[in-house]
Amino acid sequence: MRRFLTVVIILPLLVLFVVFAVANRHFVTVSFDPFNATDPALAVSIPLFALIIAVAILGVIAGGCATWIGQRRWRRAARHHLAEAEAARAQVAQLTAAARANQGSAQSLVPAAPARLFAPYGRDKQGAAL
Repeated sequence: MRRFLTVVIILPLLVLFVVFAVANRHFVTVSFDPFNATDPALAVSIPLFALIIAVAILGVIAGGCATWIGQRRWRRAARHHLAEAEAARAQVAQLTAAARANQGSAQSLVPAAPARLFAPYGRDKQGAAL
């Protein structure tokens, strides 16, 4: 299914980029000198399709970085909650081990109750004599 979706999405994009590149093959001059437009000190001549695709890639990278920076609060909270969960797991393991250790010694200290002590009435749900 994933391979099918990749083909359905990537193949049309690839065709679109090829058609765009063939239609926009002429060169354009990109100037980085705002003061001298006739003879710029910093200028690059590149095909129009390369310029547009490069700008689109830079826009995607900039958007990804902005999103990553904007989500730092949620990543910090997730790390904090993970640390709390690990501490709670360790505490539960420690208390379980202590309870098992105490359970064996507590059973040997408690005398066995005589059978049918409260016969024929027994005890209720809370353990009180009837």
